[in-house]
Amino acid sequence: MNNNKKILITGGPGSGKTSLINELEKRKYNCEKEIVRSLTIDGKQNGNDQIFLKEPLNFSKKLLELRINQFNKVHFKSLIFYDRGVHDTLAYLNFIKTKYDNDLIKKCKKIKYDIVFILPPWKEIYKQDECRYETFEESVKIYKEIIKIYSFFKMNTIIVEKDSIENRINKILSYIKKIF
Repeated sequence: MNNNKKILITGGPGSGKTSLINELEKRKYNCEKEIVRSLTIDGKQNGNDQIFLKEPLNFSKKLLELRINQFNKVHFKSLIFYDRGVHDTLAYLNFIKTKYDNDLIKKCKKIKYDIVFILPPWKEIYKQDECRYETFEESVKIYKEIIKIYSFFKMNTIIVEKDSIENRINKILSYIKKIF
């Protein structure tokens, strides 16, 4: 029996997820990094500047499988933090209004995070870069789709309001101590 607690940190682009994951890692927590950047960079190197927008369904199916593999990886620490989750894939497809088959939903139903921390959009820290092409306004819409998708899959979600990295981490860890 696996006693790992799988904890997701998600939210729209540029809301501070990776900064929190990096800080948790510095504190010696087991963290799984976001993998979409490597797929996007690979696409760019192969001449496809915005692979998600050009082939959203194929890209999302590949990303979903990679995230499922990441979720199913064997861990030896009791807490595992994830930078973005399996279900985010469907939220992004919903955001761009791309239809997907029931197979993707079935795969997502098999994945359950013990708790999902969602970071709201934060204009002051938002930056576009070579992999983050969404505008801040689009980031807000993606955030709303993320909330909807985790609600659809009936997962325990907590909004982690804008604050310093230190205070956000302390709130997350405090909440985890209360429930685990």
